[in-house]
Amino acid sequence: MNAPSGVDAAQPARTRFSWIPIVIAGVAAAMHIWKLPEALSFVQDDLGMTLIESGVLLGIVQVGSMALGLAISLFSEVLGLRRTLLIGLSLLTVGSLAGAFAETTGFLMATRALEGVGFLMATVVAPPLIRLITPPARTNIAMGWWGSFQGLATFVAVLASTLLLTSVSWQVWWVVMAVVTAATIPLIVVFVPPPPSDRDSNVRLAARRVGATVKTLTPWMAGIVFACYTLQWGSVIGFLPTIFDEAGVGGLWPGIFTAIVGGVNGVGNILTGRLHQRGIPMRRLVLIGLATMGVASIITFAPDWSGVPGGLVVQILAVTLFSGVGALVPASLNRIAVDIAPPNGSGAAAMGLMVQIYNGANFVGPIILATIATAAGSWHFSWVMTVSATLLGILLAWRFLSARRLGIDFQHRG
Repeated sequence: MNAPSGVDAAQPARTRFSWIPIVIAGVAAAMHIWKLPEALSFVQDDLGMTLIESGVLLGIVQVGSMALGLAISLFSEVLGLRRTLLIGLSLLTVGSLAGAFAETTGFLMATRALEGVGFLMATVVAPPLIRLITPPARTNIAMGWWGSFQGLATFVAVLASTLLLTSVSWQVWWVVMAVVTAATIPLIVVFVPPPPSDRDSNVRLAARRVGATVKTLTPWMAGIVFACYTLQWGSVIGFLPTIFDEAGVGGLWPGIFTAIVGGVNGVGNILTGRLHQRGIPMRRLVLIGLATMGVASIITFAPDWSGVPGGLVVQILAVTLFSGVGALVPASLNRIAVDIAPPNGSGAAAMGLMVQIYNGANFVGPIILATIATAAGSWHFSWVMTVSATLLGILLAWRFLSARRLGIDFQHRG
């Protein structure tokens, strides 16, 4: 097993539950992504945005991740994983507070981009930090919970925004999110032990480890497969309240349905950790997840369900399957992210590279989906994007994520 980046024989104290505050912080960080979908119509009305501009706003939070994934991994190699996580949470807090005072689309997009940098800093370092402080016997469970952070954040953020926005403005919701994120900072300070050897003040050596990782093929392929998942999931879930609203679902139900669909993804990630514990091959789980997403998206979007009795129920069940079984993909890829770095490489850099790639898909996904919907005049051709991503992901996962190529025997790991 490759040691996580910047780690030598002096390991930090490992406790059974120190990973829990990191997962909580990850959920809080991801809530900044998912605080927007239910608020989007209010933001559109306030700032006069078009549907395509809304797609850009949904994706702009990923710009920092697209551009800075490897830079943040180098930053964390030098400064330390725990410190980088704390800085990321601080940037999320500041960005959300600033966004509450936005009066133009441009300023709001700028604050969302700042939040994106904070989100990147938190999510790049969290997996290797969890690996450092978690006993080996608990690693699969801890990483399964970490993989659930997006789904859990979707459930909490969308449900909370659905309820709060009936009585407060979206600006107040932004302030609430800043407070929630700030509250996770003392949790990390108090309950997450600082790994004594998780940094290297020698920038040249740190850059060498990052460079060795970038020259390795497997992190690239894993990142692209991950992107085939995020391209679909992020854009579909991001527009789901709008899709339900346009389908005639009234009141609070679009937000409630979206929260449930996102929450199922979180549960799926946690259950996938149990499957890893039982030694089920990673590639098999990834292939099942992607194939299910492709089929479920066709069922959700391709037919015209508006005139079919119970058609809305079929759509809700299909998109829930899309999200829940699709969780096999991120949970599996997050689990292997730190391990696929070369022996002389960096686990944080492998994660950073993957984040940079899959957040590029997170950025363009909503824009592509909004463009397809605008051109077609409906959401019925959304499956074209999702199925294309599914087929590419299956092809690459089959070719590059075999146990032999990964060189990792997870059956004999904790």
